[in-house]
Amino acid sequence: MTTTVPNRVQVLKTKFTTSLGLPFRDILPEWEIQQVIDELGIKYRRRLFDPFVTLWVFLSQVLDVDKSCENAVSRVSAWLASEACEIPSIDTGAYCKARKRLPEQLLEKLFNSVAEKLQGKVMPLQLWCGRHIKVIDGSTVSMPDSIENQKSYPQPSSQQPGCGFSIAKIGVIFCLTTGAAIALAVDVLNTHDIKLARKLAQFLHKGDVLLGDRAFCAYADLVVIKNMECDAVFRKHQSRKTSMRRGKIVGACDKLVTWHKPKKCPQGLSQSEFAALPKTLIVREIYYHIVIPGFRTTNVSLITTLLDSQTYTTLEIVGLYDSRWDVEVNLKHLKTTLGMEVLRGKTPEIVRKEIYAFLLAYNLLRTLMWEAGMTFGVPPLRLSLQGTRHHLDHFIPELLANTGKKRDRIYRTLLLIIVYKPVPDRPGRAEPRVRKRRPKAYPLMKQPRNQLRRQLQTA
Repeated sequence: MTTTVPNRVQVLKTKFTTSLGLPFRDILPEWEIQQVIDELGIKYRRRLFDPFVTLWVFLSQVLDVDKSCENAVSRVSAWLASEACEIPSIDTGAYCKARKRLPEQLLEKLFNSVAEKLQGKVMPLQLWCGRHIKVIDGSTVSMPDSIENQKSYPQPSSQQPGCGFSIAKIGVIFCLTTGAAIALAVDVLNTHDIKLARKLAQFLHKGDVLLGDRAFCAYADLVVIKNMECDAVFRKHQSRKTSMRRGKIVGACDKLVTWHKPKKCPQGLSQSEFAALPKTLIVREIYYHIVIPGFRTTNVSLITTLLDSQTYTTLEIVGLYDSRWDVEVNLKHLKTTLGMEVLRGKTPEIVRKEIYAFLLAYNLLRTLMWEAGMTFGVPPLRLSLQGTRHHLDHFIPELLANTGKKRDRIYRTLLLIIVYKPVPDRPGRAEPRVRKRRPKAYPLMKQPRNQLRRQLQTA
């Protein structure tokens, strides 16, 4: 007599709770997932890939090196076979349809929830001058060249039709203390970073300090951030010409200067929003030189709304902006380490779900790193995210094979191994921007593939 579908679902839930769920039981428990499902009014029939199972299979898929749906379904079959359950079809159709039914809002809500919980673990002594620091930056992700993707996220206009891939622009806010992703915005490729930042401003909390590069340094946005009772530290935009000869001196190469409202309404602002802007804004400008060999940037001018030079000294702000590079490392972890740079979804809806699944998986790994670091007294940001993922993959079979105190001991050993070899802090490190490994000497595609095939057949 074979096991019924509901029992198979329970087997899979137990497997996920024991393996992936164990490290994340406090931050993504089953009851919370069910609560979000109920809030969204998700109704589903009794089937193997219910929302809970589909979510965890999706997360295990993006965490794995092999991100194919075949590999995800094979993992489910192996876990069911270990419990002598009926094996589902090896065809990926059922899982792909279940993933398509999974609401995008579910992944978005769980991503936001995990980010907020990880934020809540930060102690006051771990903050910068008692403030939460949020870092913002933009990047791009590629996806299959399907008709649906091209309509929503067109390829670069410089490429011939059929010779490129759809590309989406993403904006992400990270927490500087934990490294976790806090908020996400997705738009078309030619979207300016400042437009993404305006979508993400709603995720700032009172007292936050937003850190970013020169792309975000605009008069209107500094006003908006101040109105939210937050502050900003940006590098001054190259188009704004101001002199350090003017302004109130508050320190060496540190002055209070007055910015005036633009004469014309900037793009992205309505006339009413532009009219509501104050005529002037006092900001603090810090100018300094970088003398580290190998650095491309030698002169930096920072603009900040942190006007109190006693609480926020010049060196504190300069050091804070130096840590802005962490956002580049975090994006590299997402795109290169976890493999988010090239997505697999054939439709825009699946693409956005993939992005949220990657961010959720990334935050879960950051949670594991935070717990390991806090348990054994190692700075969590000095731990390797790639190493954490590898150790977790290796320990999952042992977590599944054991129960009770032995499983808890294995889990503590996992945390110990994660902190065993922290990444060294190497300030001022400079590397040449070159590649040693040569790519294969094939020409770039400049015509659609079907045209190239016809040329080969008629040659």
